[in-house]
Amino acid sequence: MKILVINPNTTDSMTDKIRETARAVAAPGTEIVAVNPLDGPVSIEGHYDEAYCLPGLLDEARKGAADGADALVIACFDDPGLEACRELLDIPVIGICEAAMAAASMVGHGFSVVTTLPRAVPIIEALAFKYGFERQCRRVRSAEIPVLALEEEGGGAAAKVREEVIAAIEQDHAEAVLLGCAGMTDLAEALTKETGVPVIDGVAAAVKFSEALVGLGLKTCKRLAYDSPRPKTYGGAFAAAAPKAE
Repeated sequence: MKILVINPNTTDSMTDKIRETARAVAAPGTEIVAVNPLDGPVSIEGHYDEAYCLPGLLDEARKGAADGADALVIACFDDPGLEACRELLDIPVIGICEAAMAAASMVGHGFSVVTTLPRAVPIIEALAFKYGFERQCRRVRSAEIPVLALEEEGGGAAAKVREEVIAAIEQDHAEAVLLGCAGMTDLAEALTKETGVPVIDGVAAAVKFSEALVGLGLKTCKRLAYDSPRPKTYGGAFAAAAPKAE
């Protein structure tokens, strides 16, 4: 089984961290291929960044499927391009926010999310509503750090995330806490051990859900919502990406 994990930003060090986590939780015999696009934002912090990460993300998804990937994980907590990738491919496509919320709903009665900047809070709240987890989501908290601060050694970002995780447990009475950024993937295990509460990294959850779906022989339904893009002409710089007849 081959799982393609795409970090939609262009920061190689974050991709390396994501790859390490994904390989650590993958079952024997599961191959993890972790990549990021060459073009796009260095971090995704809002709708504008998300829009400009999509061409690179879709290109990497297309190439990965052609190389034989059995499932795709989108390693950004905003789940950018999730529906577009499901239209493009018939293999399972899992977003790390969706996976983390689903996992949290199975191991605790109510969860909180700790994310990076305050601007990410309403985006994640909207995703909780979209995925049907608004009743379980106690609160979305911001550690008030930019995404790339998580890549800086000794910068204090991990300590700020830890503070918010503890506050989520003590103040929100959260029975699970989600780490709302793929750049936090290396913090989950230690925080779980320290707090005694499941602290869930979406990368790890998405990899395990991917293995389960592939093992069940399930693929993305190509009827109606996730039907393949209709063939048509695209103009200008996106001409090569135009959907073609199968």
